[in-house]
Amino acid sequence: MAEAQNSPTLNSVRAGGPLPVGSTTAGSIAVAAESTVVSRMSAPPSFDVADFPVPHGREEEWRFTPLERLRGLHDGTAVAAGEGVKITVSAPDGVVVETVGRDDARLGKAGTPADRVAAQAYSAFEQAGVVTVPKETVLSEPIRIAVHGEGGVRYGHQVIELGAFAEAVVVIDHTGDAVLAANVDYILGDGAKLTVVSVQDWDDKAVHVAQHNALVGRDASFKSVVVTFGGDVVRLNPRVEYAGPGGEAELFGLYFTDAGQHQEHRLLVTHNAPHCKSNVVYKGALQGEDAHAVWIGDVLIEAKAEGTDTYEMNRNLVLTDGARVDSVPNLEIETGEIVGAGHASATGRFDDEQLFYLMARGIPADEARRLVVRGFFAELVQQIGVDDLQARLLERIDEELEASV
Repeated sequence: MAEAQNSPTLNSVRAGGPLPVGSTTAGSIAVAAESTVVSRMSAPPSFDVADFPVPHGREEEWRFTPLERLRGLHDGTAVAAGEGVKITVSAPDGVVVETVGRDDARLGKAGTPADRVAAQAYSAFEQAGVVTVPKETVLSEPIRIAVHGEGGVRYGHQVIELGAFAEAVVVIDHTGDAVLAANVDYILGDGAKLTVVSVQDWDDKAVHVAQHNALVGRDASFKSVVVTFGGDVVRLNPRVEYAGPGGEAELFGLYFTDAGQHQEHRLLVTHNAPHCKSNVVYKGALQGEDAHAVWIGDVLIEAKAEGTDTYEMNRNLVLTDGARVDSVPNLEIETGEIVGAGHASATGRFDDEQLFYLMARGIPADEARRLVVRGFFAELVQQIGVDDLQARLLERIDEELEASV
């Protein structure tokens, strides 16, 4: 598995990777990487759809996305209709669960839409869900939000807010069939600790485009685990900013891209406060003809963000011919007064030597293949911390592997 790394420490450095810049093709596996700095090249964030031109696929932020498969989410032709999406919230005592109108002051507080679909979702939703964990409340059980598509087109908005020094785990589980565009806001008070697990386990024809905004308070800790299996097209845009010094953000992700699926994860961590940390680790496995995974990891360290410590990494395991990966980590650094900053990206075929090693010790080929892939994902599955969900996701990985065999 080829790997390229870069750890710039100079003032005003812009780095794109993996390095060396370029693209390679091995058999039927296509791997591309090139230097881009999306934070400076994209349209400014806005709540107004009119501020974003209709994308045509040549724009930097859209060039990997199959626009014709978005079912009109990108050009305004997707009108909310059909059975829609059923949302069920299960929360421990002490948690406040609300449905609010568009005028609620908490909506949009964590971040502004960064592309046309996110702006369309913000403009088109009718009611939003707000889940609040009061200050100093420490939950022993997770909050579970089930999002089940029942057909048709829907726009949505969800807010998760933790008061100062509160601690919570939230599981957002997407299933069923829908064409869904949504914004999800995470607002962390000072000293709060939030773990969010977002699972995309859609039916085969679903389309899901969402922006996740996290605003991390002073000395607060935010951990996101994004898991993507299902759907025809899934495009997620997690974004993090800091409301004060001392904040920490961990962004983990795993995806299993099957034949014909397009799964795209575009991350931006903006270090806009001093002495904050971020760590990004995403891993994906691909199999089948026209399986396409895209991972864009952007980190911006502003001039005022002295003492920043950040790292991002993407790994991809290609199990069969006919799959394509585009992996682009980027760093933009405006101050030399940092603790560290680096990134790495690697894509490779399934390791036949590992398979041979296990088979030589009497393990059947199918079981050996399962063990190798499970081992590849193990560190990320362990980050979830919810036993029943971890077991379910391991079963889903096994199901994907059995289908390929």
